[in-house]
Amino acid sequence: MRKKIVAGNWKMNTDLHEGLELAKAVEEASQGKKRDAIVIIAPPFTHLAKISEVISDVKLSAQNCASEESGAFTGEVSPAMLRSSGAEYVIIGHSERRTYYHEENVVLNRKMRLAVSNGLKPVFCCGEMLEEREAGVLFDVIKEQLKVGLDGLSEKDIANVVIAYEPVWAIGTGVTASPDQAQEMHRFIRDVLEELFGHDVAASTTILYGGSCKPSNAKELFSNPDVDGGLIGGASLKAEDFIQIVNAF
Repeated sequence: MRKKIVAGNWKMNTDLHEGLELAKAVEEASQGKKRDAIVIIAPPFTHLAKISEVISDVKLSAQNCASEESGAFTGEVSPAMLRSSGAEYVIIGHSERRTYYHEENVVLNRKMRLAVSNGLKPVFCCGEMLEEREAGVLFDVIKEQLKVGLDGLSEKDIANVVIAYEPVWAIGTGVTASPDQAQEMHRFIRDVLEELFGHDVAASTTILYGGSCKPSNAKELFSNPDVDGGLIGGASLKAEDFIQIVNAF
C-alpha cells in the first residue's frame, strides 16, 4: 500500500508565534486520530527547531535546501542543518523556486542527492506552466523534470522520495486541475517512474497533487487511483481547513 500524505506548505507566512500556534492546532487535531494519511507541515526555516518541540504525530518538513553541503554560501541552509533542526522531509523544486529563483533541473538534482544522503525525505515537485500545457508539451516537460531531477538516485533512495505534481497554472490562482486532468498526469508520472526505476518502485511511490486543493475539492481529487494526497498551500494556513483536507481520506 502506498503512503497517503497531506502536506501543508506555509510558504513565507506566519511569524514564529503564529507558526507555533498553527502547528499546535494541527497537532491537537491529529492526535489520537486513526487516519490513512500522514500529516506534514512545512513552516519557514526560522520556525523548524521550535515547532519540532510541539509536534509528535505531525511530521516536519523544510520548504527548500541548499545545493551544497557547507561552505561560503551566505543565506543558504544545508540538508544537515535541516535534520539537526528536526525536519524529516524537505520540499525540492517547488514551482516558485523554479520560477522566481531560476532553479534548474540540474541544480535540483544536486539538492535531491544531498537531501537523501543526509537522511531527509524529499518531496520533489514537478509541473507545467499554462503555455506549456496549451502548446501540448506538458508531458515532455514533466518527463524531463523527473528524468534529470531524479538522476543518480537508487531504488533505495527513491523509496524515501515523494513526488508532487503541481500544475503551475493552478497554484494560488483558485483554478484547480479537474480530477480527470490530475489523474491523467499522476498516471503519466507513475509510468515515467516505472520506465526509470521499474514497476515496484512506481507502484509504491506516493504522488501528491498540488494546486488550489481545498476542503471543497479534496475528496474528489483524492478519490483518483493515482492521487495519493496533496501538497497544500493557502488552505494549510488555517488549521480547520487543513484538517478538513486531511479528513478527506
